[in-house]
Amino acid sequence: MSSTASPIEPLKNRAFRTYWFAGLSANFGWQIQLVGASWLMIALGGTPTQVALVQTSVALPVMIMSLPGGALSDRFGQRAIILWAQSFLMIVSIILAAFAYQGSLTPVLLLTFTFLVGCGRALYYPGWQSMVFEFFERDKAPAAFAINTGNLNIARSVGPALGGAIVAAAGAFVAFVISALSNVSVLLVARKWPKKQQRHDLPPEPFFAAIGAGLRYIVLSPMLLKIISRSFIFNIAAISIMALLPLVARDILQGGPQVYGFLLGAFGLGAVSAAFLSQGVRDRLSLDQVLAIGFLFFSGAGIVLGLSTSIPLSMLASFIAGICWILVQVTFGSTNQVSSPRWVISRSIGIYQTFVFGGNAIGSFTWGVLADRYDTPTALYTAAGLMLAGASLGLVLKIRRPGGSGLDPLSTWVAPDINVDMVMKSGPIVTSITYEIRETDVHKFLTVMREKRRSRIRDGASRWTLSRDIVDPEKWIERFYVATWADAKRLHARRTVASGELISMIRKLHRGSELPHVQYELVRNPASPISDGTEKVTHLDH
Repeated sequence: MSSTASPIEPLKNRAFRTYWFAGLSANFGWQIQLVGASWLMIALGGTPTQVALVQTSVALPVMIMSLPGGALSDRFGQRAIILWAQSFLMIVSIILAAFAYQGSLTPVLLLTFTFLVGCGRALYYPGWQSMVFEFFERDKAPAAFAINTGNLNIARSVGPALGGAIVAAAGAFVAFVISALSNVSVLLVARKWPKKQQRHDLPPEPFFAAIGAGLRYIVLSPMLLKIISRSFIFNIAAISIMALLPLVARDILQGGPQVYGFLLGAFGLGAVSAAFLSQGVRDRLSLDQVLAIGFLFFSGAGIVLGLSTSIPLSMLASFIAGICWILVQVTFGSTNQVSSPRWVISRSIGIYQTFVFGGNAIGSFTWGVLADRYDTPTALYTAAGLMLAGASLGLVLKIRRPGGSGLDPLSTWVAPDINVDMVMKSGPIVTSITYEIRETDVHKFLTVMREKRRSRIRDGASRWTLSRDIVDPEKWIERFYVATWADAKRLHARRTVASGELISMIRKLHRGSELPHVQYELVRNPASPISDGTEKVTHLDH
C-alpha cells in the first residue's frame, strides 16, 4: 500500500476538500447542538439524571441505528440516504430552534429532539464516511480515511468548547440555529454526487438480509474483529477523561469554568495537532506500535490528571490525551474502512461506530458511578488500568497493515445459460464444484479450501461442505447453498481480488485438463405442485 507523502495530501484534491469541510461543518454543528441541549436542560430545571440523559439520548440511537444506516447506504446508495437523513436532521433542528425561541421546550421534549438528532446522525454517517472511495483508489485511500476519521474526532474534541462559547454568548436558541444551518453544506455536496447505478438484473438486497450479511462478514473477518474489540476497550477507558474533566477542574484543581475551559482547550489542541501528524507516525511505525504508544501515553495522562494539582501540568496531560485520542481513533477507524470491501463498507463502518459509541456510553456511566461512589482520581486510575490492559491485548490481537488491492472487486463470473423457468426469487440454489486433486497435493488443497470456506460463507453462502468420492479418491466436491438465484448472483458479484487468488490457487492444484466442473441446481420439493418456477421452494432434508 502506498503511503501519502504529506498528511494533508488528500486535501489537495478539490472535490475531497469540499467534502471534508462539509463533513467538518456538520460535525461541529452536532457538537454545538449537544452543548446547547445540555445547557438548556439545566436552565429548564432538569434533574441530574435528565442532564446526563442528554448525552445518552444522542449516543443511544447511534449505537442502535448505525448498522441499519450502513445497510441502507449499501442497499440504496450513499447519496440517497445522506440526502434523506440530512434533510430530516435539518427539519428536526429547525423545529427544535423554534421551540427554544418560543420557550415551549420541556425536559422530556428536549430529550425527544436530541434522540431524533442522534437517529439522523446514525443513518447518514456510515454512508458519508464510505464516500472516500469516490475520490481515491484503494491504494491512495488510507491517508484520506485517516484525515476523514480525524474530522469527527476533531469536532468531538474542540466542538464542545466552541459550543460552550456560543451558548454563553447568545444562548441555546442560536446554537440550535447554527446546528440546523450546518446540515446545508452536506446537502449541497451530496446533491452533486451521481445517483447509484443499480445493476438492472440484480434487485436490491432485502433490508434485514443486508444487515445479516454485514454482521456475517464482520464475524468471519478476524482482522475486523480485532479492530472492533480493541477499539471498544479503548473507548470505554478513554472516555473517562472527557467525562471527568469537569470534575478534575473542580475537585482536583479547585478551579471553575475557566480552568475547565483550559483543560478542554488543551485536549482539543492536542487532537487537532494529532489529526495532521498521525499519518506521518503511521508511515514510520507499525500499526501495533502506534496503538501501543497511544494506549500507554493515554493511560499515563489519566494518571497524571488524577495526581496533579498544578494547572499547567494537568493541561499538558490533557494535551497528550488529545493527541493519543486522535492517534488511536484514526488508526482504528481508517484501518477498519480500508480493510472492508466496497460492497459492505457502509455496514462495516456502522458496526464499528456502534461499538465506538457503545464503549463511550458504557465508559461514561461506569467512570461517573466510580467518581460518585469513591472520588475522581480513583475513577481515573481505574480507567488507566483498563487502558494498560487494552495495550497488552496488542501482544495477542495483532493488527496488520492492510495491503495491496486484495479487497478490490473482481467481476469475472459468467452466469450459466439457464434452460429452466426461473426468476430472481427462485431457489434455493445449490452449487457443486468438482476438483481432481493428486494425493500428494491433498494437504495443500485442504489448507486453501479452509480459507475458501470462510470466503464463501462470508460472501453469502450457507451449508458449505467438502466431500471426497469414495470410489475415485482424487475427486473432491465442494457444495454450498444460497436462498435464491438473486443471492447466487450477488455472491459472485462480491468476489474480490483476494478471493480470486484463492480460486487461482485451487485451479493450479486441479489436475484435470479443463477447469473444475461447476453445476448449478434449483432445489425442488417433489411434494410441492409444479408451477411456473416463481414460487420460493423450501430446502430438502438431507
